[in-house]
Amino acid sequence: MKRLLVIGIGAGNPDYITMQAVKALNRVDVFFLMDKGRSKDKLLDLRRDICERYITNPAYRFVEAHSPERERGDVDYTRAVEDLNRARQETFVRLIDEQLSDGQCGGFLVWGDPALYDSTIRILQAILASGRCAFEYEVIPGITSVQALAAQHKVPLNTIGQPIEITTGRRLAAGQVSDTDSLVVMLDAEDAYRRVADEETEIYWGAYLGTPDEILIRGKLKDVAEQIERTRKAARAAHGWIMDTYLLRKP
Repeated sequence: MKRLLVIGIGAGNPDYITMQAVKALNRVDVFFLMDKGRSKDKLLDLRRDICERYITNPAYRFVEAHSPERERGDVDYTRAVEDLNRARQETFVRLIDEQLSDGQCGGFLVWGDPALYDSTIRILQAILASGRCAFEYEVIPGITSVQALAAQHKVPLNTIGQPIEITTGRRLAAGQVSDTDSLVVMLDAEDAYRRVADEETEIYWGAYLGTPDEILIRGKLKDVAEQIERTRKAARAAHGWIMDTYLLRKP
C-alpha cells in the first residue's frame, strides 16, 4: 500500500518545525513540490532547505509539478476554488500513480498547518472517494501564520473569556464577520481592513512571517492603515507575491 504524509512545515521559519514533523520527514521517499511560478521560488527553496536540515537519510528525492491556478476576475469564488481543486486532483493522481511505488511513502509539505486554509486534505479525500487510486495518509500539524503573528507581536489572540474568529479578507470586505473582539484575517488581497468603520480598532499586521523578509506593523487603524497599504504594495512589487495575516482588536 502506498502511504502519504501531509506535513505542516510552519509559517516560514525552519525552527517552527515540530519534532513530529522531523520524524515524518525522515519517513518520506518522495516529496511532491507544487510549482506556483518563479515569483514563488522562495517557497520551494524553503521546503528544500527544511529537508536538507532535518533529514538524515539522503535517499529521498523531489518531484516538482506545475500547480494549477484559480480562475480570477468576476467569477463565482466557490466555483472557482472547486474547479481548482478538481484540477489539482488530476495532478495529485498522476504524481501518486507515476512517481510512487507500492510500499513507498510520499510527502506533501504544507505551509503552516494543513487544517487551516489549505486544500491538500480535501483533495486527498476526494481522490480516495473517487476510487481512482488507493493509499493511506496521515496529517502532521504545523505552526500557523496566526500563531507566528501573535508570537511576533507578543499578544494573545483572544481577550479574557472571549472567542476569536478566523476569516478571510473577502468575507471581511463583504461584512460577513461576527461582532467579536478579536478577528484574525487571512488571504486578504484587497486591503479589507480599510473597510473597518471603527478606526480606534487596533491592528497587528505581519507579512512573510517567520522568513528573513518578515515585516511587522501594529497600531490603531487610523494611524497605520495607510502605512500598511503602502508597505503591502511595495512588498508585493519587490517579491512578486505577498503572504500576510493580521489581528483586529476592538478597543
